[in-house]
Amino acid sequence: MKRFEDFKKLDQLEKERENKIIKTSIFGIIGNAVLAIFKIFIGMKSNSIAILVDAVNNLSDAGSSVITIVGTKLAGKEADNKHPFGYGRIEYLSAMVISVIILYVGITSLVEAVKKIFNPIEPSYSLMSIIIVSLSVRVKLVIAHYFLKVGEEVKSDSLINSGQDSKLDSIVSLSILLAAGIFVMFNISLEAYLGAIISIIIIKSAIDMLSKTISQLLGEKIDPELAQVVIKTVENFPGVEGASALVLNNYGPNDWNGSIDIGVPETYTAEEFDEIIRDIQLEVYYKHNIILTAVGAYPINKSNRKIINIKDEIREIIFSHEHIDGLHGLYVDEIDKEIRFDVIISLDAKDRLELLEEVVSDVKYHFPAYTIEAFPNIDYAGR
Repeated sequence: MKRFEDFKKLDQLEKERENKIIKTSIFGIIGNAVLAIFKIFIGMKSNSIAILVDAVNNLSDAGSSVITIVGTKLAGKEADNKHPFGYGRIEYLSAMVISVIILYVGITSLVEAVKKIFNPIEPSYSLMSIIIVSLSVRVKLVIAHYFLKVGEEVKSDSLINSGQDSKLDSIVSLSILLAAGIFVMFNISLEAYLGAIISIIIIKSAIDMLSKTISQLLGEKIDPELAQVVIKTVENFPGVEGASALVLNNYGPNDWNGSIDIGVPETYTAEEFDEIIRDIQLEVYYKHNIILTAVGAYPINKSNRKIINIKDEIREIIFSHEHIDGLHGLYVDEIDKEIRFDVIISLDAKDRLELLEEVVSDVKYHFPAYTIEAFPNIDYAGR
């Protein structure tokens, strides 16, 4: 019953996360829409291309928040037969759409700014326009802080992207104020040039956000800190003689599943092994919200002094090779004369399979009486 209550608690936390994202996005829609309306009005009245570019950017920010809400709602759909891993990755797609919109705004704004460089129109700043732009700096900083705070809290890339963009917008509005001051004092118009610079900054920001989102969709290495806490949780179980080969697949910001291998005494029965697997799966899910779809095991022989010496020698042989990052599952079967192990080979190795063959040949050379069974592995946490 306790575990059932734990599952209900995790489900409730996920619903609370969704509500926070939606409320934050609504706040962004209202704030950016109001700013855009005022900036369009003063931009047209003062012939300021920079203010108009900034207004269009605010409109795109409001649209981004709408996409965030839609993406969050779709991502919250329950898993079904077509998508048994759920719809969590839609949040990454929504973050990608936001990046593309910002990129489009930056490119079109750059085109318009360049046109104004060759066909300049003298701006006419009023006190009201300067006041509104000044207020927009403060408002965008508030929006940025709020978006980034909630985004980090609920692990929403869409909110984080929007927050970073809002922080950038505040700098843009500040630069517009600076240009207005220069024009008022020295009668030098930097409008078109400033519009071009703003557009280039927007384009770079969009490309950075798009690159990050694509990387997440392709699949990134496991966060080393997350990997360590999961492994520590597993290794704390009585009877577990080490945990390794952790693989985690991400299906949304808070949606992970994967597998892990554990070392257990070679005397363990199937019943004992089944019991410890179930306990590990439940504990990891409750503590870290990660579903371990598979828990593999390798036997540990540590009572025979001869075998312990053989294993020590094998370790020295294996780690004498360059690009070997780890070793696990090492087992020496004296009855069937087998040596089994998984070796972690760095992705920097020129030819990983060739290196594995060299390692196996080296172990075989020192232990010719044994059959060698080796499997290449990758450290997915990238530690």
